[in-house]
Amino acid sequence: MEPLRYTPAGLPVVDFILAHASQQTEADSPRQVEFEMPAKAVGDLAARIAKIRGGSRVKAQGFLNRKHRMSRQVVLHVTNIELI
Repeated sequence: MEPLRYTPAGLPVVDFILAHASQQTEADSPRQVEFEMPAKAVGDLAARIAKIRGGSRVKAQGFLNRKHRMSRQVVLHVTNIELI
């Protein structure tokens, strides 16, 4: 996890990586799914996330958007997170 930083307007922001691993069914066959996804949180949620230990199991909700206007990379903008 990147250190907590602040926007010029004073909002806390944190960038981090979410990892996922599960078994899903595709065409009636089991398939192992594993990936990592860059994520970002802003505001009070960012300050909360910055205190979560790496490797903790979480349930995250949010929306996907480009990393920045000219980028093709996708980032999950987290709007809610729960420790599992």
